[in-house]
Amino acid sequence: MNHILAISDAASLELHATMLLARSPANELVSTHALADELEVSEAHLSKVLHQLLRAGLLWARRGPRGGFRLGRSPEDITLLDVFEVIEGPLPTTHCLLGRPRCDGQSCVLGGLLETIQETVRSYLSSTRLSRFRDGRPSFTSGAALHLLPSMEVSL
Repeated sequence: MNHILAISDAASLELHATMLLARSPANELVSTHALADELEVSEAHLSKVLHQLLRAGLLWARRGPRGGFRLGRSPEDITLLDVFEVIEGPLPTTHCLLGRPRCDGQSCVLGGLLETIQETVRSYLSSTRLSRFRDGRPSFTSGAALHLLPSMEVSL
């Protein structure tokens, strides 16, 4: 069966780390150690994720004892979808639980549920900018119970 939504540990780390960086004062560098402590995760694993974001241009870094990371662009210019796709690649579109291309969707046991879920997730990720996290966690305007937790997986 196909997964409707699967967020890997690495994607969860990058989403949470960028949220913390968005909450930091502008141009303040935050060390990998400080981020790992805050997120209670492995510093080595987080470092790999942060370097992928750096290569993608979403972060800026300075090495050394006073080094660290900050956002590479304004938090208003970075969406959760931008961050998510660095690790996960393009958000997949699934029209059939069985993964069959011949399914027309008309006789699906779930009706339009898969399409609705995918549209809701894509809409939320693409419309939520990191600036929204400055004052805390944003509310979910869609009413969906979407939470960015490690290894979140919803499958049917």
